[in-house]
Amino acid sequence: MNLEELKKLRQEKSLAHKRKKREYYLKKKDVVKKEYNYEIELDNENFSSKIKEIIKAQKSYLDSRKDIIISKLNDYKNKKKEYYELNKEKRLEYDKEYRDKKKEELKEYRKEYYKKSKENKL
Repeated sequence: MNLEELKKLRQEKSLAHKRKKREYYLKKKDVVKKEYNYEIELDNENFSSKIKEIIKAQKSYLDSRKDIIISKLNDYKNKKKEYYELNKEKRLEYDKEYRDKKKEELKEYRKEYYKKSKENKL
């Protein structure tokens, strides 16, 4: 096979893949698409019942995921604690540098501020 044939074959396969991908997403889009008649669903009689259904669905979803969420939060807290313990010296050094930098910036800001205030008084 020469280079031209390889390029042509690659292009054909790429186009076939794109077509297949497009068909998949279009099919998925048709399945997901659901039309709602909001006048019927959200009128005064059905509104409170719909809200209650939504609340129940959300509560059941959260209840089913509660253990997972709590475990992820605890894992995050533990990782954060370990990170801070491991990098305590680096953090303290960085914090010191940051405070010094901010102190210098504040001094410069105060100088400028007092200069401007003096000029404004005159």
